[in-house]
Amino acid sequence: MIAIGQPLPAGEFTFITDEGRQTLDTRALFAGKKVVLFAVPGAFTPTCSNAHLPGYVVLADEFTARGIDALYCLSVNDAFVMKAWRDAQGAQAITMLADGDASWTRALGLEKETGAFGGVRAQRFALIAEDGVVRALRVEAPGKFEVSDAASLLTLV
Repeated sequence: MIAIGQPLPAGEFTFITDEGRQTLDTRALFAGKKVVLFAVPGAFTPTCSNAHLPGYVVLADEFTARGIDALYCLSVNDAFVMKAWRDAQGAQAITMLADGDASWTRALGLEKETGAFGGVRAQRFALIAEDGVVRALRVEAPGKFEVSDAASLLTLV
C-alpha cells in the first residue's frame, strides 16, 4: 500500500466533458499542485452518494481557501458513469477520476475484492498529495466511513 512520503504511481485517466473525451496523465493532474484525492467503492452507491462525495461538494470552497488546488474523486467505474454521477451530485468542483480497470487503484495498493458486488473496487480512502507525493493518508477499515470524510480530511490541510 502506498505510504506517506511516496510518489503517486504514473497513470492515465479518461474524462468525458462537454467538449468530448480527453485523457490526462498523473503528471498533468498532480505536478506542482496540492490536491485532495478521495476514493469510493462505487459511483451511485449509498454511502458514496449520500455522504462521501456530498461532504466534499459542501466543503470544496473551504479546501480551496486552505490552499488545495484540486479535489479528485477516484472510483473503479468508467468515465461515462463518473460524469453522470458528478452531474447528478452537482459536483462540478470535483474532478472525477475513472479507473475503469482498477489498474491505478492496484498500483496504489488500495484495491479490494467485492465479489459479486462489483469485483475489484477501491478501498474507501482519502489522501493529500503535494507535487505528486503523499503527505497524508487515511484508509477506512472495511465497512467503515470515519476517517476519509471531507470534515476529517479538512483538519489535515
